[in-house]
Amino acid sequence: MTATLFREDAYAREAEGTVLAHTPEGGVVLDGSIFYAQGGGQPGDNGALHWDGRVLEVATTVKGEGDTIVLVPAEPAPLPPVGTELRQALDWERRYRHMRVHTALHLLSVVIPLPVTGGSIGAEKGRLDFDMPEALEDKEGVQAALQALIDRDLSVTERWISDEELAANPGLVKTMSVKPPVGQGRVRLVRIGSEEEQVDLQPCGGTHVATTGEIGRIRIGKVEKKGARNRRVNLHLEG
Repeated sequence: MTATLFREDAYAREAEGTVLAHTPEGGVVLDGSIFYAQGGGQPGDNGALHWDGRVLEVATTVKGEGDTIVLVPAEPAPLPPVGTELRQALDWERRYRHMRVHTALHLLSVVIPLPVTGGSIGAEKGRLDFDMPEALEDKEGVQAALQALIDRDLSVTERWISDEELAANPGLVKTMSVKPPVGQGRVRLVRIGSEEEQVDLQPCGGTHVATTGEIGRIRIGKVEKKGARNRRVNLHLEG
């Protein structure tokens, strides 16, 4: 099992770690990972591992067998031996932009209150696909409403509920294409706004900024028709 250090502190740029295993494909499994494993539309993190004067560049991070997280080298290279204590370092700039985009997409699902059928997160932009039979009439209005929420500098926090609580509250799940992980007894909820003045609450395993003001300026890009009912709304970071 790999401890999800990125979930304990999404702002950790470096951490110590111990090599637990190598995968047959040449990946590295640590006892705890600050690298986010690809999932939920958010890309896996990249960065580097440092030990004994050596460096292994990490191209991406994926989920492995069971509860393990696998760091995938950028190219074939000697791996740190099992048992090695090392330092893991994120490509922080890329990760932080993912956090900004991911949080902005949560707010986009607030200003467009329709079922979400898909989504993707990048370092420069992200997108949500909506069950939206009719065209989006006021893209500028959506952008203004979204920016207004961002500028309120709302807090972004988390709490956990049981699988049973989630099953009893199906309306918490906005995304039709990605179901929250269940079967481990509890599910992580991400809240935007205070408990008294909540703006959004939904299951999510990704990384987010601490306050919406960190997102900065955004721009709504193309709105693309993707089938009879689906439309894709693209969101860009402006800086």
